[in-house]
Amino acid sequence: MELTRRSLLALGCSAAASPLITPVALAAAPWDTRLVVIILRGGMDGLDVVQPYGDPDFSALRRTLSQGPSDGAIDLDGFFAMHQALADLAPMWRRGDLAFAHAVSTPYRDKRSHFDGQDMLEAGTEHVGGGVRDGWLNRLLQVVPGAAAETAYAIGLDSLPVLAGPAPVSNWSPQADLTISPQAMSLLELVSERDPALHAALAEAQMLDEDTGMQGASLQKQMNTIRQGAAGHIKIADFAAKRLRGAARIAAFSLNGWDTHRGQARGLSTALGRLSQTLLTLEAGLGPQVWGKTAVVAMTEFGRTARENGTRGTDHGTGGAMVMAGGAVRGGKVYGTWPGLAEADLFQRRDVMPTRDVRAFAGWIMRAATGLDASVLEGTVFPGMDLGTDPGLMP
Repeated sequence: MELTRRSLLALGCSAAASPLITPVALAAAPWDTRLVVIILRGGMDGLDVVQPYGDPDFSALRRTLSQGPSDGAIDLDGFFAMHQALADLAPMWRRGDLAFAHAVSTPYRDKRSHFDGQDMLEAGTEHVGGGVRDGWLNRLLQVVPGAAAETAYAIGLDSLPVLAGPAPVSNWSPQADLTISPQAMSLLELVSERDPALHAALAEAQMLDEDTGMQGASLQKQMNTIRQGAAGHIKIADFAAKRLRGAARIAAFSLNGWDTHRGQARGLSTALGRLSQTLLTLEAGLGPQVWGKTAVVAMTEFGRTARENGTRGTDHGTGGAMVMAGGAVRGGKVYGTWPGLAEADLFQRRDVMPTRDVRAFAGWIMRAATGLDASVLEGTVFPGMDLGTDPGLMP
């Protein structure tokens, strides 16, 4: 649909009239394993999060960004290193409770739009659109006998399409002091999607730390307040852990701030710090017994370009990385087939070449957690997808 002033006004009025939706949703289910799905909105740079410093072509692509243990990253296996902002998770890696999958993506290609990429990720489909109106986690609930919803606790701010659909779920979000309406922020993001300069400027503003005193910090404070509130990720993780200790078996929420067009070293460190705190809060809140039965999956809509750009950032790409954690996960390993970073090995000579569908890793975790047959996951939860061979993510 062509974006016009009239369509923007209509969208704003429609959004203002609709109920507020939450960034956290939980559902009770009859199995014992807990599943936490985190949507990393903005396109996480997998090459910086899990740095393939052992690849001979890596250093030439990243001029100022971290290039492995020599720059402070945490060595994982002699080939990959974990970004230093995840240093607090090193004990989790050594215990075997943290893993990554590299060179993964949804089937989305070429246009690299956040909106289309997130729609495909959360719908779990082969194509953008196609008439699918529910998310893959909701479809999972639709085929699990005895699944029931939790009681609603409060209002929320962000939609979570991955859990949208006819299966009932409960909604909750931490309270926030709104200084800019969520509808206005959504409109700004929608407009910036078609204006590269505005998009990059908005991404830069989102990366500014509110404690630096730099111009634009107040905008960052307002964005953080809107999206998650003060330390909202901690509140969300703490609440999810409390519910998962009880009847709930699925928790899903989103973390923002992964669109690192400029100043990636600062912006990605901030986002990874929040992810690290989220995982540690979940682990502490669940306690050893429940954490041992928990699988956390953190997924993003696409990766970023293999080459660093001229503003010390990276642009929208294709292949990326997936983060997995929890005592139920076989951690201490980087899963996936590494494609290499020579120019001829890159997708369109610019992006990491995807070697496996990110949905396959999520699918195998769900199969181990719920006991559902692979044919149900391929036919209903992720329609049309071939799960392929079991990577052995869970016992």
